[in-house]
Amino acid sequence: MRLGEVERLRGELAEFVADVFASLPRRDQRRWGACYLRGLMLDGRRKSIQPMAERLPDGNMQALQQFVNQSPWEWTPVRQRIAQRLCEAISPEVWVVDDVSFPKCGTASVGVARQYCGALGKRANCQVAVSVHAATDTACPLEWELFLPEEWTDDDRRRQRAGVPDEVGHVSKTRLALGPLEGLAAQGLAVPVIVADAGYGRSVAFRLALEERGWSYVMAVDPKEIARPATAEPYQPVYGGLGPPTLPRYREAPRPLTRFVDADTSFEEVTWRQGSKSAMTSRFAVLEVRPSGKEACRTAQEQGGGRRRWDGVLPLRTLLVEQPADEAEPTGYWMTNLPATTPVADLVRWAKMRWRIEHDYRELRHGLGLDHFEGRTWRGRHHHVTLVTATHAFLTLRRLDPKARMPA
Repeated sequence: MRLGEVERLRGELAEFVADVFASLPRRDQRRWGACYLRGLMLDGRRKSIQPMAERLPDGNMQALQQFVNQSPWEWTPVRQRIAQRLCEAISPEVWVVDDVSFPKCGTASVGVARQYCGALGKRANCQVAVSVHAATDTACPLEWELFLPEEWTDDDRRRQRAGVPDEVGHVSKTRLALGPLEGLAAQGLAVPVIVADAGYGRSVAFRLALEERGWSYVMAVDPKEIARPATAEPYQPVYGGLGPPTLPRYREAPRPLTRFVDADTSFEEVTWRQGSKSAMTSRFAVLEVRPSGKEACRTAQEQGGGRRRWDGVLPLRTLLVEQPADEAEPTGYWMTNLPATTPVADLVRWAKMRWRIEHDYRELRHGLGLDHFEGRTWRGRHHHVTLVTATHAFLTLRRLDPKARMPA
């Protein structure tokens, strides 16, 4: 936006800031919060503090630096209020779990390491954050967690310089994602269907953790994952009289998901989105399978009362398979704990909604400066991400308001 357009939004922005930043104890903190949000909305190639301060008529680089990097305000209550307002406004069909990377130079920025960088499509020096987005036809970020690579665990000097709290350590991205999901649920927000790409869906432990919490999911999975047919039944071998009692077992070995699709598989054409030029349409099949990897078997055994009491039955799960008409093989697999009677159009819409947040990422990164932050500290990074999230939320709520006029 141009400066005049941003200035005309001062009144609305002040009301928004007074609400979502109500937890900040001091008036000057809320003032600089509003100033930072206006800086993020302004046109400009870089959205780091110095160029934003220079563009704003009331910009003060030193004050903004202190507000973002040193001021001890808590970001969690701010994000909680943003999440409440957004979920009320858009009634999300899904929450999308994903991660985003920020290429970095050097080794001092908090959480930076040589790791896979999605922004560059290769291993590179970067930070990675796990995110949760609410999505329908509109999407917006709700929560973020910074991923701390293993090399940061025991480097006390590096942690101290970056201000990493003592209780924060290295955990996998799938375990890290459970934190913001649980936090959002603890706020009393209704948990919709949770979707994610195969980076999360291939973790059987992550899917089981969602099931333990009573949450539904539709997640892309690795076609190499093994399972058994829905009709497979375990049998009890005859006990030979020596050694421990024999356990129930299946007569056939599990097979990869790719082998569940054959010439008899019934596919249905589904349109999940009307694009600007054409409809998004493909063919899908819904199957029932029994995931049979080690983690699935171990959990089924625990839920069945333990090794000696388990009847050997593996639970049924629904498998969604995509195979476009012009393809000889399937191109996508999704696993869900929703029943196979769920309308296929709903399963497809939720599975494909994961891509809706790519539009969010483009706006967050390029329009609102999500990856322009130049500070190195834990606090500064979390403050900046929270302020970007607040800016995106403000613009999203204005777009949804029929009375509001969005600047061109």
